[in-house]
Amino acid sequence: MACILLDIDGVLHVSGEPIPGAQAAVAQLRDAGHSLRFVTNNSTTPRAKLAEELRTMGFDLDDTELQTTPRAAARELAGKRVFALVMSGVLPDLEDIELVGDGAEAVLIGGCDESLEPNQVFSYMNLARAFAELQAGADFYCMHKNRWWQTSRGPQLDGGAFVAGLEYATGVEATVLGKPS
Repeated sequence: MACILLDIDGVLHVSGEPIPGAQAAVAQLRDAGHSLRFVTNNSTTPRAKLAEELRTMGFDLDDTELQTTPRAAARELAGKRVFALVMSGVLPDLEDIELVGDGAEAVLIGGCDESLEPNQVFSYMNLARAFAELQAGADFYCMHKNRWWQTSRGPQLDGGAFVAGLEYATGVEATVLGKPS
């Protein structure tokens, strides 16, 4: 049987509310013998918590079936000094990265969540610091370049807007670690 990649946000659920019939569709794919991988550009929630939230919504999955952008970032940037503009919730998944305030080897941009935290993470001062690190030669990475994502309140601006702004200002193109890369 085939290995099927299933997106999560906006496909299996929206703002924590399962899309009608999604759990049954996942179960039907499993019953047909398909291998499943759940993939997400969610860069605000640690993998273990995201997996538990999906199970609470009625989806049957093992943590190892869930592929997240913070985990991809941790693999790619392991051992490096990184200036990271990310939501605090994903810090446990970035365990092999040395997070620094300056003198970075790389700049990492994550996504936004529905809290007030993006106001602090993507402040002018933090974006200016990222700009300075890139100007000083740091490599540029982003967990994804999503322009927006679907929420129960409608489309919300995401981190891709900040990535595009830094690319424009520095002339440095970010390496995308999440989907579709």
